[in-house]
Amino acid sequence: MAKVVITAEVQELVETELRKGASNSRIANLLNLPYKEAVEIIETIKEDLRPDVGDEIVFSFRDEAMEGIIEKLLTNSAIVKINWTNSAERMHDLVEEKTVVNFKDIEGFKNQIIEETEDLKEE
Repeated sequence: MAKVVITAEVQELVETELRKGASNSRIANLLNLPYKEAVEIIETIKEDLRPDVGDEIVFSFRDEAMEGIIEKLLTNSAIVKINWTNSAERMHDLVEEKTVVNFKDIEGFKNQIIEETEDLKEE
């Protein structure tokens, strides 16, 4: 069986549904794919979706942009040490130095953003 190419649209849909806790069969239905084929796509995306300890993340809290470093992983969230240099200053009164961030609120990973920027510079 040929390897399925995962488009940005498919990746975004699967990531969103995984963060919501959707089942594989629901995602397969949304993708309009056979279950086995959808599971291959889901597993591929899952490997990249779950953050690791030490990852620098970008997330939102009350519609404010925040950044931090993951110090501990929980089931569907992480303990994050806030990087106040790159986070909304007005949130300093509302958020502790460390906070819990749900995986669904993670908007990106700093190392991925830096790599994408470097790739654009090389072109």
